[in-house]
Amino acid sequence: MKKTLRWLLAILLLLLLGGCLYLNTLMPIITGYAAKNLASAVFVSGRDPADVEKLDLHFSFIRFNRNKVDNENKTVTSRFLWAKSTAAYREGYGVTLLRGKETARLQAEAFPLEKEAEGVHVLHPGDSALSARLDPIAKAFVDERKYSGTPFAFVVLHKGGVVAERYREGMSARTQLLSWSMAKSFVNALAGIMSKDGMVDIFAPLDIPEWQNDGRREITLNDLMQMQSGLEWNEDYGNRSDVNLMLHREEDMGLYALSKPLQDKPGTHWYYSSGSTNIVMRYLRGKFGSDAEFLGYIRERLFAPLGIRNAHFEPDMSGTPVGSSYLYATARDFAGFGQLYLDDGCVGGERILPEGWVDYTVSPASASGDRYGAFFWLNRCHVCPDVPEDMFSCNGHDGQQIYIIPSKELVVVILGYSPKPDHVIDFNGLLRDVIAAL
Repeated sequence: MKKTLRWLLAILLLLLLGGCLYLNTLMPIITGYAAKNLASAVFVSGRDPADVEKLDLHFSFIRFNRNKVDNENKTVTSRFLWAKSTAAYREGYGVTLLRGKETARLQAEAFPLEKEAEGVHVLHPGDSALSARLDPIAKAFVDERKYSGTPFAFVVLHKGGVVAERYREGMSARTQLLSWSMAKSFVNALAGIMSKDGMVDIFAPLDIPEWQNDGRREITLNDLMQMQSGLEWNEDYGNRSDVNLMLHREEDMGLYALSKPLQDKPGTHWYYSSGSTNIVMRYLRGKFGSDAEFLGYIRERLFAPLGIRNAHFEPDMSGTPVGSSYLYATARDFAGFGQLYLDDGCVGGERILPEGWVDYTVSPASASGDRYGAFFWLNRCHVCPDVPEDMFSCNGHDGQQIYIIPSKELVVVILGYSPKPDHVIDFNGLLRDVIAAL
């Protein structure tokens, strides 16, 4: 009997030790997620910390973090059991999760970014009669939450004019909100502009040193943007996956992603990968002599023509903007970006994207089953059955959306906190009702 008890105790201790070791591997994700997202919400979006903790951070182990907001140093430190993470805000840069460096060193590495003019993104008003028809839908969506979810912002453009606009209490047209994976579509635009300027060839194999001695040397920008690189990747957000480790543990997110081995022949297998976007952003950054030139290029060649001012494309510890996930901009900024693609890459008669770039963007990746183009999602597979097939979209985690519907001359922006499966917005029903109002 004593021997049996000793064996049982030994097994119990081993199980407990194994559980603690596994939990320890989750700590950078648990504490890092809370620190990074709370810091950005407070210092970039201007939200109340208690509201963020109650809504955005109230799930899984994340809810058990003890969070400290330091308004003087503009940092947030999150603690869970024996672990902690700190995220720091820098003027013009936004928030970076500290990994391998202290706040002072991170601040010292930054170069001053010229503050742009303040103001609300200017969009001209659309048809007043249509606005009157859409107003009840906007109120039902944002105020009454008729379509489920927790909306923060709702903007509808028709023929380039604002026909609906509504915000959650405490937010406005000036509030910068998180893109999550909608940022990937901005990387599409950046690649397009650099292609137009002769800086990159999206169909040529990339000259990434780490790839030159194996099959990865065949990977192109096109393969990465169409999510068909063939690189091994795990995009599961619910565990210790590649995407969670990349966002919450790694100093250089693009380097982590490009270090993955080849699993399939490039261009033959589709798999959604946030790592692919960070490889692209890191590669594009490498085409410039300095970070000042790179960030200046993004501002001058992409943001400025669209009227986007003081947006935060937050970088990782290496200095590369996190193209997969971390762009903070206003709902109007996101609407203007959608209008760029509705207008075939032009703004006010000026061509921003190359001729034919939008057609390329919405051409289905060969192995995607008609659901994905190049860093944009497609409705050819009828994910929204009551919406025209020509719709394409920028999709982000927890319900961030820019819908572009050429046949209806519509751009619809939805921002908020609407996680699956219980609180996901009825996007199909909302778009159906907006289209019916036309």
